[in-house]
Amino acid sequence: MPSMSAIEAAFCRSAPWRTLARKSILPWVLPGVHLDGEVLELGGGSGAMAVATARTFSTARVTVTDVDPDMVEAASRRLAGLDNASADLADTTALPYAAESFDFVTSYLMLHHVIEWRRGLDEVARVLSPGGLFVGYDLTNTALAKAIHIVDRSPHLLVAPDDLHRHLLAAGFVDVVVSTSFAGTLMRFQAHKPS
Repeated sequence: MPSMSAIEAAFCRSAPWRTLARKSILPWVLPGVHLDGEVLELGGGSGAMAVATARTFSTARVTVTDVDPDMVEAASRRLAGLDNASADLADTTALPYAAESFDFVTSYLMLHHVIEWRRGLDEVARVLSPGGLFVGYDLTNTALAKAIHIVDRSPHLLVAPDDLHRHLLAAGFVDVVVSTSFAGTLMRFQAHKPS
């Protein structure tokens, strides 16, 4: 199984990231969205966003995944005190869940690490229930994002907002919205699986 770069692993385990996840990122990514039922978080690293999600949305049952066994172990430890969250080892391009298992799928700053991200979108569409929502944010294909990944040497394939929009539609999603922020460096997205 692949693993995160040392720089990313340290960042994902840091107290500043946990605070940022809870206080800033979750409200920014999910404006007007109330997560409940079964929620799948893709590539959740050490579980900072999963903890924030489980605490913010008490009616949600959060399953956080990562392809890195060390991150899954860290997330499992972090989630141990929460009744509504757990961590699984899983590859976004071959999710080990039955079709239509989740009401929501979230992706926070990880899609660009899925080299075959189009296959990942197909898997998201497969595991979402009819009417379910895929929501998240990611880096875009900018000079800043490229520089960050040259420094940390992690595998990545930065995605342009137009490409994400087009391939969400190709994967069968409807009501697709992809918008950029922070001088085009970040994009937020939402897409529904048809009812």
